[in-house]
Amino acid sequence: MGSALLDAVKRACLPGVWSRGVELARADAVTGVEASSDRVELRVVERGGLIARTVELFLDDHTWDCTCGTRPVCAHVAAATIAFEAAREEGHRLPRPRAARGRLVYRFLREQGGLALQRAIEAGDRTVPFEATLAALAAGRVAGMPAFESTQADLAVERALGTHRRGPLPRGLVVPMLTALRRAESVSVEGTPVRADPTPFLPTVVVEDAPGGFLMRLLPRADAQVFGNGMAVADGVLRPLGDPLLTPQERAELPRGRFVPRNDVAQLTHDWIPSLRKRGLPVEVRTGGLPGVERLPLRVALDLTPEGIAVSALATLVYGDPPHARVDPGGLVHLQGALPVRDEVAEAALARRVALQLGLTAGVRAHLTGEAAVDLVERLAAFEHEAPLAVRGAGRAAFTRFPPLVPQVHLRGDDLEAAFVSGAKRASAGDVLRAWREGATLVPLEGGGWAPLPLDWLSRFGDRLADLLAAREAAGGSLPRAALPDLGRLAEALDQPPPPGLSRLRALAEGFTELPHAVLPADLAAELRPYQRRGVDWLAFLRDAELGAMLADDMGLGKTLQALCAVRGRTLVVAPTSVLPNWRAEIARFRPALSVALHHGPRRRLEPDADVTVTSYALLRLDQDVLAEQAWDTVVLDEAQAIKNPDSQVATAAFSLRARWRLTLTGTPVENRLEELWSQMHFLHPGFLGGRRDFAERVAGPIAEGREDVALRVRERIRPFVLRRLKQEVAPELPPRTEAVLWCELTEEERRIYEAVRAATRTEVIEKLQSGGNALTLLEALLRLRQAACHSGLVPGQHADTSSKVERLMEVLDTVLAEGHKALVFSQWTSLLDRIEPHLTAAGIARVRLDGSTVDRGGVVAAFQDPAGPPVMLASLKAGGTGLNLTAADHVFLLDPWWNPAVEDQAAGRAHRIGQEQPVLLYRLVAEDTVEEKILALQESKRALAAAVLEGTGGAAALTREDLLALLA
Repeated sequence: MGSALLDAVKRACLPGVWSRGVELARADAVTGVEASSDRVELRVVERGGLIARTVELFLDDHTWDCTCGTRPVCAHVAAATIAFEAAREEGHRLPRPRAARGRLVYRFLREQGGLALQRAIEAGDRTVPFEATLAALAAGRVAGMPAFESTQADLAVERALGTHRRGPLPRGLVVPMLTALRRAESVSVEGTPVRADPTPFLPTVVVEDAPGGFLMRLLPRADAQVFGNGMAVADGVLRPLGDPLLTPQERAELPRGRFVPRNDVAQLTHDWIPSLRKRGLPVEVRTGGLPGVERLPLRVALDLTPEGIAVSALATLVYGDPPHARVDPGGLVHLQGALPVRDEVAEAALARRVALQLGLTAGVRAHLTGEAAVDLVERLAAFEHEAPLAVRGAGRAAFTRFPPLVPQVHLRGDDLEAAFVSGAKRASAGDVLRAWREGATLVPLEGGGWAPLPLDWLSRFGDRLADLLAAREAAGGSLPRAALPDLGRLAEALDQPPPPGLSRLRALAEGFTELPHAVLPADLAAELRPYQRRGVDWLAFLRDAELGAMLADDMGLGKTLQALCAVRGRTLVVAPTSVLPNWRAEIARFRPALSVALHHGPRRRLEPDADVTVTSYALLRLDQDVLAEQAWDTVVLDEAQAIKNPDSQVATAAFSLRARWRLTLTGTPVENRLEELWSQMHFLHPGFLGGRRDFAERVAGPIAEGREDVALRVRERIRPFVLRRLKQEVAPELPPRTEAVLWCELTEEERRIYEAVRAATRTEVIEKLQSGGNALTLLEALLRLRQAACHSGLVPGQHADTSSKVERLMEVLDTVLAEGHKALVFSQWTSLLDRIEPHLTAAGIARVRLDGSTVDRGGVVAAFQDPAGPPVMLASLKAGGTGLNLTAADHVFLLDPWWNPAVEDQAAGRAHRIGQEQPVLLYRLVAEDTVEEKILALQESKRALAAAVLEGTGGAAALTREDLLALLA
């Protein structure tokens, strides 16, 4: 069985959605409704007929639609397509179920006290009444009932009935029931088909000529059949009886007729007829004898037009109904008919009432949003009792207040259904959560109206529900498997059974306890440390569950070795160019049985038989199409902070890779912004942390503001998929790392140049920033200040052979090297390294250098690591800060501190890692009374950002405008 339409649906389906569609098709859940040459309509029923979805298949362009609203494709569409194609192969235009399903019919029967509703299932020539709930019928708990299909109208009737099961409908249920029955397929009264309509049925007041005057009579419709509980049938329509709101005197006089003498015609025209119409009674004038008069009632005409979550309100004073004249600030505007006699005193009084009671200014349009609009609509009822009011537009219905919302959240397998209902009305979960997050107390309902939020419920469960719905939306409509622990926690909080799929992940959800021991590779040529063995067990568990993993161990703890123990099948490793040789060497050392292909160089091509393909991030970007075509068993991103910017081309290329298992390795999962964590988690589990905008609004922003509860929730969510161990926790055998500041005092000439740079830029830059200018202006000024603090020769237009910072470095290096140590000297600027080299040459100190221009990086590293090699390595932070093992050094010098401590920690980690046997000393050279002092303080606040979601509590933002101003101050 196959067709272009079937293939299109199957390609669009997630595996679970397609499987569910196959089950529904096999369960005979699909019924054909109608078919044409280019369109087919089918119905798919679920849960014993309780829910029926209508599916449309468009044969010409191979598209579809389903009333469930799931995009891009749902199980109902899959089932309908499968059944339709099967029917066509059997020679039928539409699927024909093996057993016909009945429909629900509604029969009103006369009983003492009025009409009673009897529900029944009509199946063929059988009509079987029932009193049970539809859910009970669908679950098969009522014996002898035929199979049935229900519609949305049937579900609305079920809700309207509530607990009522037999006997005449109570008057309070009449209007809700007739509202629900408007779309019912079969309604009858004592065997006669009727149509239900909730519009009240009112008698008509007729004004006729009579000798000497006129006669007013209240005439019920002669063809109406009235029942005791407030319903009537006329012209085949069943409607509720309305209350004409007559006074006791009117109730006594109008049925037999009230005589109005001709000399009371003004009262008839001005008082009695307008009064009756005001109360909603139809008044039919069957006489041409009423004279045209100029005195018309003064009224308020209120136009309420919905505008999204706002209402446009315009109150005007008018004479007549319909208006004959409108009161404008400039005078009376004639509209139609006779002109009224104007009463300006009454106009002023009515305008004051509009202002006091409705908060509106007559003749001036106002725009009210949300709660203010609802309050206005609620005030209308009181206003109507005191002053004539005509309301036009749909705003009144759209902003009516309904009872508080009731949450309805239920697990459905490994997914959930969430809705919030107020009687027969509902609000989408997304609208409710958004309103709650924005601090609102009311939310708009579907189809009009507003209802109070369930604030207590949301305070307990709203964040978890929002996380899950955001994950499902970002993942394309199905809850990602990585969200199962979150779903399990919500199920436990709501006292519901856990999702079935959680059982396989129980060890992750419960804090990695009782993880099974992984079988180590047969060719493994290494002895794992205990923490590494535990890391491999964790990686293997996630690999077998096909869930991504972020191994975020501190630098130097053997992330590469742990990853090599867990990779399986055809593997792609993406790493910085500088460490590609390291990967090839590590694989040869630890997994010698694996064949390795280095995808690098101008003549590169994929080797399909290689066990491991190693390539760089630069080539991942350039060869995205080639690499994304492959179906990898494992993809490993080393130094995964390379994809921290989700908008970058390299991140986009990484997201496009196809793999059964994804693994990221990083010692700095968060350097600056929490968006970096989102990007890496999006690679591992697309959609798990929701969309970027949602993550920024609900997670990153609150954490930056210090919301510890949000940070705790994020840690709880990512904990199953992130393993981070610090050196001091798992490798106590590592020698200590000591950090110290080497203070440098600027010379008088250096201070003069520094202050000149500071004075020349500070006023101009601050003025630009405070007026909304670009922060890049200040960053440039900050760069000049930092350069002036390090070496005057770095400042454009200045020349200097040395600096106080270089002299301090040489002084300490002299002592360090005399004691037989080796040292790493890092700077962000190669131009500063250029100025240090002559001093090393003059002092007779051998060195090697590593920066972006270095060709033989491996040779440089090997020379430095050789005990007989040069004692000093000069390195740029960018080239030497990642992926290198430089344990020959035990002294590290950072010449120019910067606000991002993660970069400096990367550099220090080159020496302080497994294999280091000496205590490591990290020196930051800081010029006193310069911007560098403030940078040290800023580093501490930035370190809190990673800790907020990975270790402790608290939070920090990115380098903000305020940070920049503080550094320059």
